[in-house]
Amino acid sequence: MDQNQKKMSAAAEAVKYVKENAILGVGTGSTVNYFIDGLEPIKDKIKGAVSSSVASTKKLEAMGIKVFDLNEIDSFDIYVDGADEINPEMDMIKGGGAALTREKIVAAVAKQFICIVDDTKVVDVLGKFPLPVEVIPMAREYVARELTKLGGRPVYREGCVTDNGNHILDVHDLRITEPKKLEQLVNAIPGVVTVGIFGKRGADVLIVGTEDGVKVSSRQ
Repeated sequence: MDQNQKKMSAAAEAVKYVKENAILGVGTGSTVNYFIDGLEPIKDKIKGAVSSSVASTKKLEAMGIKVFDLNEIDSFDIYVDGADEINPEMDMIKGGGAALTREKIVAAVAKQFICIVDDTKVVDVLGKFPLPVEVIPMAREYVARELTKLGGRPVYREGCVTDNGNHILDVHDLRITEPKKLEQLVNAIPGVVTVGIFGKRGADVLIVGTEDGVKVSSRQ
């Protein structure tokens, strides 16, 4: 089973969590694209979706699924999204697709966060994947200097402008043993929109596609 097949199996399992007449939160990325594809047979049974990116919105609308503005919705049952890394405590690094801010907002509104990944994304300690930080453009170099003080090596993601019109710094050489603490420290730097650590709002359910099939675990 190759990596794409593992992603597909995790996405197919997540579709089982979608309730009839529900509004669901939909994330961004290659694994989520398989989840959206999996909604095709039940698209007429769901009320609609809230999307975390322009790309996912376009894919959902092309399928005929109504996409709501988050400001219209008080809450919804599930948010389905991937991760660049996830640890045993279900803290995550997200933002490889530059949608981390909207993903974090949508996740905050959802009652349950379902993370879908292949087994290459499961790690003991976060940080091998460079940590994305969305920054206001005028603050980019200042924020980079502050991130260096925290022990990281920030690299400007050239040519990348987020859906919010901001820049991304990818922070290398981190070993993130206290995700929630680092999340708070980075978010407190003036000019940071948000950091790609999802610790305060981690996953509730983890669905992993593996060689031996799908493995599902829940936050204790």
